[in-house]
Amino acid sequence: MTAFELAVQDTDGLAVAARLGVDRIELCSALPLGGVTPSLALIEAAVTHPRMPPVHVLIRPRPGGFGYSADETALLLRDIRHAVTAGAAGVVLGGLRDGRVDTDLTLRAVDAAAGATVTFHRAFDLLPDPEEGIGILAGLGVHRILTAGGPTTVADGLPGLARLVRAAAGRIEIMAGGGVRPDLVGDLVRTGVAAIHASAKRTVPDPVAVELGTAAGAGVTGRETTDEAEAERILAALR
Repeated sequence: MTAFELAVQDTDGLAVAARLGVDRIELCSALPLGGVTPSLALIEAAVTHPRMPPVHVLIRPRPGGFGYSADETALLLRDIRHAVTAGAAGVVLGGLRDGRVDTDLTLRAVDAAAGATVTFHRAFDLLPDPEEGIGILAGLGVHRILTAGGPTTVADGLPGLARLVRAAAGRIEIMAGGGVRPDLVGDLVRTGVAAIHASAKRTVPDPVAVELGTAAGAGVTGRETTDEAEAERILAALR
């Protein structure tokens, strides 16, 4: 059966994941920025939440691209160790160097995870030769790849997802993510992916009267959180 991974960024999302019984969660912060590493307190809240499925923590020290300096790499590896020590079942990360998989960072990340599941995120979709990337990541000990089947969304990447599943040939899991909607679930399952990843977000009106930063101006209309109804529709389509 195709698994459902729900991306969660707050305590409301944790409650939704527990109620619906999704297969696992990807825990992060700041999903509108593509997600960054969540706080240790949020990780602890997730792993101790009643009926919580396995928690996989996004390890991304900042927004932007996926080429990391030595200092950023050290931070990333420390965050992996903290997440696993706190009880995370897995971590999610991705690093590139000169347009290819950053093999040194990835190998060190797998080592830091100390047996916890390692997922390589959508940095994968920037690789010029995805099939080569599959072989490299499988050889480094990565367990799963999150991909849209190309640098767009899953709606456009269905043929690419099917090719990646065939290329992986059981060496590593392929998980579809990036613009997942309930009406796409059937087509995604037919590609043969092992799992589907979705954030199922909605915007909650929550205006702020003062400017807090360049991306948080005064009067911003709301914040994103998990849409339980949308997540339930995706889960129903899978089941």
